[in-house]
Amino acid sequence: MKIEQIYTGCLAQGAYYIESEGEVAIVDPLREVKPYIEKAEAQNAQIKYIFETHFHADFVSGHLTLSKATGAPVIYGPTANPGFDAVIAQDGQEFPLGNITIIALHTPGHTMESTTYLLRDAEGKDHAIFSGDTLFLGDVGRPDLAQKASDMTKEDLAGLLYDSLRKKIMPLRDELIVYPGHGAGSACGKNMMKETVDTLGNQKSVNYALRSDMTREEFIAEVTDGLLPPPQYFPHNVRMNKEGYADIDEVLARGATPLKPAAFEALANETGAVVLDVRHQSDFGKGHIPRSVFIGIDGSFAPWVGALIMDTKQPVLLVAPEGREEEVVTRLSRVGFDNTLGYLQGGFEAWKSEGREYDIVNAVSAQELEKQYAAGGVSIFDVRKESEYENTHIRGAHLTPLDFINDHLEEFPEEETFYVHCAGGYRSMIAASILKSRGIHNFADVLGGFAAIKDTDIAISEGGETS
Repeated sequence: MKIEQIYTGCLAQGAYYIESEGEVAIVDPLREVKPYIEKAEAQNAQIKYIFETHFHADFVSGHLTLSKATGAPVIYGPTANPGFDAVIAQDGQEFPLGNITIIALHTPGHTMESTTYLLRDAEGKDHAIFSGDTLFLGDVGRPDLAQKASDMTKEDLAGLLYDSLRKKIMPLRDELIVYPGHGAGSACGKNMMKETVDTLGNQKSVNYALRSDMTREEFIAEVTDGLLPPPQYFPHNVRMNKEGYADIDEVLARGATPLKPAAFEALANETGAVVLDVRHQSDFGKGHIPRSVFIGIDGSFAPWVGALIMDTKQPVLLVAPEGREEEVVTRLSRVGFDNTLGYLQGGFEAWKSEGREYDIVNAVSAQELEKQYAAGGVSIFDVRKESEYENTHIRGAHLTPLDFINDHLEEFPEEETFYVHCAGGYRSMIAASILKSRGIHNFADVLGGFAAIKDTDIAISEGGETS
């Protein structure tokens, strides 16, 4: 028996390759399925099943493409109603794989169809669970993302999740290995650990949601407390996973089209495409196409695209590092953005070399901000998460989380220079690009973010201190 976790850091997502006696099962595959097929071929094995733990909201699964390529059936848990042929497992239904068995345990709560898959080894011993978004390490799946009946609330779903955990998962043996669907950084939970594999026994000790003395009412209150609104692209991804989508090869063929600057500009004007610049933030700051949006490929790229561009049908044109264009198109498609129309051939340097108009982002060092802060009357906007801000922030700084920056546009000064920072510079440059695309230019980005600010004498509020 072989179990491999295929973890994608950008999405904080775990897919799983399970092999026994030449037969393979894939759990929650990513959109690009070639690596799974190649892995099976290298082992002279055949993909027999594709298990989906639920209709995912934060990424587009590769279940349909993989099924088409291999002939393996897509398997969902009870109550799932996909718009394509699939096996809808009964609660407790067993699926033989080589000399092991995979058992579907219906665990509704995150979504109604959510299912945990229990792996029983060749000796008939429970070995592992693939818990999807039902059980994370340190947390459980948020109960407000499901496509549900209008009379069901997140509290109703949280109650179902409580029952699922207590009746289906917690009675299993402590030595059982937990393979979750996501880790820290995913928007599908709020308190996940950085580790990606653990034992059920340890989770019973450290996961707040698995406390043995926890009442149903306490569970509902704690699980639903402090939930931020889900990213607006989530329902689009659910729909694609449930109803179907274009083949990844079609998306790549269109999106990886090279366009010279004139053609690039003409297509942008013709289609209203977002010009998405994915280079490093320092490169974007030094020069970029006016009104382009920066989201760097080497940060939490896909989730930020989904959170800020939101409409998965929005046409996109790319400015990317040379040689990484196809990678960018692939990573956009993972979160349902299939309408990439091409990329700027020769990159930003080709644009600049033709003498075309470009913009820059004004920037200051933390030391320069320190001087301005000491002089008084300076406006500082912190675009980190609320939890980061509450932990520690510049005294007097305004909290304007990047996720919701469009809701704060009226708060920025119209004429005086203001300053924007995040933790290290990635998110503040995203914010800078959005501000500029909205016609706001009277600001400066703080180089190095809060990490650099802490090394100055700027006044800092810690913990619960007031500003």
